[in-house]
Amino acid sequence: MSHEPDKPQIRMSGRTLSMKGRSKFETSPIVNFIFEHMLHLLDNPVRRLFNDPIKTLKGAGVRPGLEVLEVGCGTGFFTIPAAEMVGDDGCVHAFDIIPLAVEKTAEKIRDACLRNVKLTKTDALETRLPDERYDLILLFGVIPAPVLPLEKLLPEMHRLLRPGGSMAVWTGLPLWSPRQVTKSGLFTHVGRRNGVHNFTRNG
Repeated sequence: MSHEPDKPQIRMSGRTLSMKGRSKFETSPIVNFIFEHMLHLLDNPVRRLFNDPIKTLKGAGVRPGLEVLEVGCGTGFFTIPAAEMVGDDGCVHAFDIIPLAVEKTAEKIRDACLRNVKLTKTDALETRLPDERYDLILLFGVIPAPVLPLEKLLPEMHRLLRPGGSMAVWTGLPLWSPRQVTKSGLFTHVGRRNGVHNFTRNG
């Protein structure tokens, strides 16, 4: 499987986003300020007591050799264990639109000496990544969100998945309905495991 495992790839510069208002969101000091004050919650060891990242990733079907795309990596809570689980024959491409999130995740990647992670600052609605590249896409804690309308997000995720690929959604919301995804016609819900809703790509 082709990926770039030889050295950590961390692209911090990102790009200027074309959508109206999005570049302001991307570089907003307010957004970074809010995220910075969320760090103690996102990285609190207590979080692992009710949100075990390895258990959640197993529920998503993460396994050795997969090429995985993580949308909205945050502080790297799932990124690091995902990279360890896919192993040297796999690859994790993690991204976030918030610069501080990318910086925090980059620190963890370096500390863990991981060589199978690519990290970028990217917009989930317009990633400009290659078609049909990934075996599995992780949407963990990123939907539902007003800034990620599903009518725009799902076609992009469908484009990025290989035929037969899977998308895993974890929301932390017990009443969230997978119909929010399946009504698009782009994905089929195939079950729920360890709190993770799993979907396969249609077409």
